[in-house]
Amino acid sequence: MAVETTDQVHQDATLVYNFHRMNMPLHPADAIFCLCSLDTRIAAHAAQLYLDGLAPYLIYSGDSGALTKGLFSEPEAVVFAAIAREMGVPEDKIIVEPRARNTGENVRFTYALLKERGLEFNKLVLVQKPYMERRTYATFRKQWPDEATAFTVSSPKLSFDEYPDASNTRELVTSIMVGDLIRIREYPTRGFQIEQEIPVEVWEAGQRLVRAGFDKHLP
Repeated sequence: MAVETTDQVHQDATLVYNFHRMNMPLHPADAIFCLCSLDTRIAAHAAQLYLDGLAPYLIYSGDSGALTKGLFSEPEAVVFAAIAREMGVPEDKIIVEPRARNTGENVRFTYALLKERGLEFNKLVLVQKPYMERRTYATFRKQWPDEATAFTVSSPKLSFDEYPDASNTRELVTSIMVGDLIRIREYPTRGFQIEQEIPVEVWEAGQRLVRAGFDKHLP
């Protein structure tokens, strides 16, 4: 059953969505690292950053997850890499890690793959959905083995009203980003992420959204 969208729900969801977006400036890097998902717009955004000359390598990491099982016939990273090739990214500049099922595995499996290939990247641009920027950054800062690596995060420049589409419905997006807000608070104590301050008004907005029924992706 769809959750009712009221003016308060829209206001709260917009506030939480904007908190998750970090709006970090982009600088030349050693590689663009795309964390795969059901949203193929993220694949195209990462590929465009490569084509714009931001970095000489493009990494896609991800197996099939709960939201893409049945949607894609291959691992997310394979699907995303095909989009990059169609856009003109050379095959030898694309690195595919097709086993990761969560952000921690994106970190560990890709780091191991790069070591296996003798590649060392000191500056990475992480590409994610807008509402998962902050959690992605916090996870990489905590779990990437090389503490000297510099990270920035990028996503398509879409507002909360612009982002939803047929595959990424407003209700789904709102439920996921509320769950991630709670993960940002809880995961540092489990060693998964660095600590980040959540403004009181953002946390209260997230709690109202949970009470309104956007509770399908809580940790």
